[in-house]
Amino acid sequence: MIVRMWEAKAEPYGFADLITWVCETALPEFEHDPMHVSSEVFSSTDHRLVVVSKWRNSPRELPEPPARLIARPPHSWDFTQVDR
Repeated sequence: MIVRMWEAKAEPYGFADLITWVCETALPEFEHDPMHVSSEVFSSTDHRLVVVSKWRNSPRELPEPPARLIARPPHSWDFTQVDR
């Protein structure tokens, strides 16, 4: 399993619209992908949005959000579980 964490810093005036874009536009593209297991969306008080998605393999990138909504380009990282 691969976990992808995607993080974006929103413009303060665009935070609600960025949440809507992620939930209604970006994530629905994954729902039909057989490699996608699940996704969760988190927000912070400093206008950051994080998407944690789980994949069987080959995680897909989220599309680029509308530039007017973000303070800087999003970042993403892939993780695998550590056996302990």
